[in-house]
Amino acid sequence: MSEATHQKKIIKKLESQGYYVLKLISTNKTGIPDILALKPNDIKFIEVKGVKTPVSELQKYRLKELISCGFDATIDREQSESAK
Repeated sequence: MSEATHQKKIIKKLESQGYYVLKLISTNKTGIPDILALKPNDIKFIEVKGVKTPVSELQKYRLKELISCGFDATIDREQSESAK
């Protein structure tokens, strides 16, 4: 499955859980995670990665920065076929 397909599945799942989901394409801060999911009192930032796609140092920094601000910020990595 492509990273884009994996991302669509994540968005669909979050929306089914009642989140208002935004796909972040261009922001004033590079390295910000791909998805912003919003519910009252619940904000999630999700960086979507393929099986072998590395997380850049800047992305790691942004995730730590968001976590230090009190946000739920995670990486959702597509699983390999052998891990399913």
